[in-house]
Amino acid sequence: FAALLYAHRIGATPVVDAENHLVGIISERDVIRGIIEHGPALLTMPVKTLMTRLVSTCALDDKIGDVLEMITLNRTRHIPVIDEGKLIGLISIGDVVKQLLEEAQFEVVSLRTYITTP
Repeated sequence: FAALLYAHRIGATPVVDAENHLVGIISERDVIRGIIEHGPALLTMPVKTLMTRLVSTCALDDKIGDVLEMITLNRTRHIPVIDEGKLIGLISIGDVVKQLLEEAQFEVVSLRTYITTP
């Protein structure tokens, strides 16, 4: 699992069962915690012993502001997206910041156009 995170240059990955239901998430934080608690034995441990099981999730129609609030309150960087009980994606804090910046830039352009239009 650490090799997977490293190989794909990602900070976390969801853990799902055979039916694609979310059962947890494993992150760099979980790996670091595992190294501290278990040392080299970590390398032979199953993901289920290290993953975070209680995971906040969002739905397709949730607002970006609500997702940002979840990220902030839970002190996490990733929120799985669930639809009809199944994992369909993962939103990172970077995704949220990018969307908010795009919205802010759009508002600035719109306001400038409004102000300069006779």
